[in-house]
Amino acid sequence: MIHRAVLFLALGLGTQLTSATEVLVNNTEGKLCLYANLKVNFSVAYEAIGDKNATAVFSLPDAVLTNGSSCANSSSTLRLSFGQGHSWTMTFSKGAQNYQADSVTVDLNLADAAVFPNATSNETMSVTVNVNATNLSKAVLGTCYSCNSQDVIREGGVSQTLWSVLIQAFVANGSKSQEITSCAADVPITPSPAPTNTSTAAPTTAAAPTTAIPTPMLPTPTTGKYHVTTGVNSTACLMADFGLSIGFKIQGQLQKMNLEPNGTNASGTCGVNSSQLVLSNPTATLVFTFVNETAKFHLHAVTVNITTGSGQQFYSENTNLSLWVASVGSSYMCNKEQSYNISESLALHTFDLHVQPFAVASGKFSTAHECSMDDTTALIPIIVGCALTGLILIVVVAYIIGRRKTYVGYQTL
Repeated sequence: MIHRAVLFLALGLGTQLTSATEVLVNNTEGKLCLYANLKVNFSVAYEAIGDKNATAVFSLPDAVLTNGSSCANSSSTLRLSFGQGHSWTMTFSKGAQNYQADSVTVDLNLADAAVFPNATSNETMSVTVNVNATNLSKAVLGTCYSCNSQDVIREGGVSQTLWSVLIQAFVANGSKSQEITSCAADVPITPSPAPTNTSTAAPTTAAAPTTAIPTPMLPTPTTGKYHVTTGVNSTACLMADFGLSIGFKIQGQLQKMNLEPNGTNASGTCGVNSSQLVLSNPTATLVFTFVNETAKFHLHAVTVNITTGSGQQFYSENTNLSLWVASVGSSYMCNKEQSYNISESLALHTFDLHVQPFAVASGKFSTAHECSMDDTTALIPIIVGCALTGLILIVVVAYIIGRRKTYVGYQTL
C-alpha cells in the first residue's frame, strides 16, 4: 500500500515563507550583465522508505550563490545554488532585436535529509524543461522582462511555480534598464469595439437586462480530523479538527471550494516554538504555521496553493497572522463559523474548529479555550441583569397600582 506525505520547507529559513530572490551577475569586466528578481516555489515528488510516495514543498531562498552563471555575446546562463547541493538554472539566447529564456534545469540532492527525509535515493535528481511555451516569452533587447502572473512548469515529478519575475539578460553598459516588456498574462485584454450598424432597422422592443449569475452556495464542509505524528506508532503531537471552505480570486473572479477530508493527507512537523500542519490533495496544498510565544500559541502563517479544474494556478500567503490564540497546554475551540480574510485574494471559513499544535498529551485535546462566539458565560450577567430589571419594574408597577386603590378608597369615605 502506497502512502503519501507532504513536507513543507523553506530551505534554511525556518518558518519564513516565500520571499523574492534578487541576484546580480557581473561580466569579466566587473559590470552588470544579467539581473534577476523572482519568486519560485517547488513541489517535488520522491520515493521514501517504507514504500511511501512523499512530496517536498519548498521555496527558492533569498540567499543563493551565482557560481556557474555566465554572460556571453549571444547566450547567458543564470545558475542559482542553494541549500545542500541544490541548484536552479535558466539559459537565455539573444536574437537581432529580442532575447528569450530557453530552458530551466533543476538539480536536487536527494541525500539532503532536511528537504527529502527518508528518501530511498541519495542521488541527484535533474530535470530540464524547454520553456518556450510558457509565460517566459521574448523580451525586447535593452528592457527588463516582467511577469507578475504565476507560471507553472511541470516535468519529471517536479512542479515549479514562478511569479513576480523581473529579469534582464544581456544588460548593456552595466546598467539595468527601467523599461519593461510585460508577459502576455499581465497585459489586460481590451474588448474589441462593437461593429457600427449604419443601416436603418425597424424599432424593436428592448430586451430585459441580463441578471448576473450568482456564485453557487457551497454546503457546509465536512469536518476533518487532521493529526500529525512523529512516527509510525507514536501518538499525535499536533491535532486539528475542522471543516474548511476556501474562497479565492483568480484574475478578479471569485471561486469557492470545500476541503474534503476524504483524499486529503495530513503531515507536518512538531517543535517547541514552531509547528506546521500541511494538508494536501490533488487540488490544493495548505500550510498552517503555529508559533509558541510567551507560553501562548497562535496561528502565525497560512500558505495556500490551488490548481483549479481548468488548470489555473492560485497562490497566496500571509506570514503575519495572530489567530486562534490560547495558552500552551490547552486547545483552541470555535464551533461556530469563523471567516478570515487571509489576503486580498484569499478567505478561509472554518466550522467546528478544534486545534492544539503544542503539548498534546496521550493523543487527546486538552481543556479548550473557547472563542467569544461560543462562550456563553458572558451572557449570564446580561440575563441576570435583565431579570432583576424586570423584577424591579414589576414591583414598581404593583406599588403604583396599590397606591391608586388606597387613594380611591379614602375618597369614597
